[in-house]
Parts: sequence; C-alpha cells; structure tokens
Amino acid sequence: MPRDVYFDLDGTLTDPFQGITLSIQYALRELSADVPPQQDLAAYIGPPLRAGFSRLLGTTDSVRVERAVTLYRERYAEIGLFENHVYDGVPFMLETLTLRGHTLLMATSKPRVYAERIAEQFGLAGYFKEIFNSELDGRLDDKRELLAHALTLHPFKSSPSLMIGDRDFDVNAARVNGMNSIGVSYGYGSREELTSAGADSICDSPPEVAERASERTD
Repeated sequence: MPRDVYFDLDGTLTDPFQGITLSIQYALRELSADVPPQQDLAAYIGPPLRAGFSRLLGTTDSVRVERAVTLYRERYAEIGLFENHVYDGVPFMLETLTLRGHTLLMATSKPRVYAERIAEQFGLAGYFKEIFNSELDGRLDDKRELLAHALTLHPFKSSPSLMIGDRDFDVNAARVNGMNSIGVSYGYGSREELTSAGADSICDSPPEVAERASERTD
C-alpha cells in the first residue's frame, strides 16, 4: 500500500564528494587550520556541518565554528554545489516509486537554499512533494527534529512512513519517530554502521531500493 517515502540527499540521491570535501578544505585553509586529504573528509558528508567543523577544528568555540561554516558556504554556493552528480539508477528509482503511488519527500540536513538548487539542477525536484531541510542558522540540523517536524505536516497514512538514507543518523532519526528505514550501502555510511543503527533493511543500489520500499508496504 502506498505511503510517504523520505529520502536523504547527500550520499543517497547524489554523490557530493568533490564539492563538499573541497569546500571543507577551503574553509580550513582560510582559517590556517590543518587540512586533511580529501578522502579523509568523506566521513563528514551527511552529518550537520557545524558538528563536523567543531570536530575538525578541535574546538567548541562557536565563533570559530561559525566562521568556518561561512567560509565553507562562500565556496560551496558558487562552485561546490555543482561538483556533484546523481547516482546511477536514481531517476529510475524515483520514477518507479512515484508510479506505484508513493508520495516522495526529501529530508536533508542541507539548508533549503542549497537543497532546492541541487534538486532543480539535476532534474530531481519534480519527484518530490516537499523538501524538508535545516536552516542556515542551524535550526533542524538534528535529523530527529527534522523528521518530527515533517511528520506534523505529513502524519502516517495506513502504515509508517519510510526513511531512506546512507548514514546512521538517518536510521536513528527514523526509529525515534516511529518510521521504518532503509540504509543504502552505496553512499558514505558502511553496511556495519547502518546495521548497528538498526536499519530495517540495506540496499546496494537505487533499483533495489525501489523494490524493497514497495515490498515493505504490501
């Protein structure tokens, strides 16, 4: 039976590795901080940006963290946003779920100004009824709060809504809010991470997600 299906963005619909890691490096360089290699920054794709910079800078100083976020966004808004690509099979996945009657929504820690531009740029916007996101000032950075907010506007139908994402915090947020979850192994969270977080199932490709998401509503 059709239900609401929420998708994470980074690491689930698109691969933002170049744009995010190069923008993080830019911010750290401008702050004269240590700049890890790009590959070492893959773990920072998906979680809230402020938490990532706090860890990278080794500080809880909100002024320094906010400066890092501002510098990151300087590059990301002009260049990094487009250093990105849609994973193979994503359009097929979204089209299949739409044709099967599911309502698709997006839930991302990325601020709306970026999420909407990415969705439009890569031809994904038309699949989604609504995009839920964090705010530039950090509100709703926590995906548990983000999904709770979304569910006030889109309560469960005949079965719990479904969250699809690549990191443990996607799975945890779904569980806290009484949702089912599918972890995707092709993103930036490992299969072990997703399993430990309690994902109801794990899929290795977007077409597999399309089938599994529908199976769970029979």
